Amino acid sequence: MNRTEKAFSSFSGYLAAASGLLLAILAVVMLRAFQPVPAVACVIGAILAFAGLYMLRPNQAALLTLFGQYIGTDRSEGLRWAFPLYVKQRISLRARNLNAPTLKVNDKRGNPIEISAAIVWRVKDTAQAVYDVDDYERYVAVQAEAALRHLASLYAYDEGEDLSDGETTLRAGMDEVAHALKKELQERICAAGVETLDAKLTHLAYAPEIAQVMLRRQQAEAIISARQKIVHGAVSMVEAALKGLAERDIVELDAERKAAMVSNLLVVLCSDKDTQPIVNTGTLYN
Repeated sequence: MNRTEKAFSSFSGYLAAASGLLLAILAVVMLRAFQPVPAVACVIGAILAFAGLYMLRPNQAALLTLFGQYIGTDRSEGLRWAFPLYVKQRISLRARNLNAPTLKVNDKRGNPIEISAAIVWRVKDTAQAVYDVDDYERYVAVQAEAALRHLASLYAYDEGEDLSDGETTLRAGMDEVAHALKKELQERICAAGVETLDAKLTHLAYAPEIAQVMLRRQQAEAIISARQKIVHGAVSMVEAALKGLAERDIVELDAERKAAMVSNLLVVLCSDKDTQPIVNTGTLYN
């Protein structure tokens, strides 16, 4: 059965401490006046007043139980007082960081990759965190690893021809992937009364056994993309040159001379090495 947090209203500890001190003084006075019964009553009252004191820091709560029965959770700050037989178990409500270990998993394509994440979380429901799971910190760590493994299998590491246009990848869609990780992790750890504040990937790389191969593939794709842009730009420049010569009537070129000019310009513009000028002392036909 899921247990939810119940609010508990404690009393001011300063008032209880003052009452205990006053009862202790009265006990001493009664003993000197040879009145043992009132003195014993004052001593018992002072013990109860001091025994029920406990202190809570900011972002700290205390779960109170009586003979194993959950009474409620006190979130008040400072010196507080509750019935002395209540067992007080303190729990932190501060935000915590979890650095998930680097995992070797398979992405959507089945390629082995290394992935890790940093997760910020905190306890939201103290009763669920303490009573519904055995160790909520360990629970969060295990579920974070499971969520990270599942997330990696849903996305490809990088773009490729086998993916649809605009499909999210681990490398290019960091923000969307982080949002998906936070959502899935929240679904997994809500049973422990914990909420996820933030989740971000901190490490993403191909596994060492395929890293070199994938690097060469990326280099080849980059070279092909660069060549396509160079050729497209060169064709545009040649077209502009021919159009400018024709409009200004600088020189009249027949089809063969145009072909030679286009060939020479494309060689100059698309070559990845410096071209060497050659002086032609003849004509194209001799």
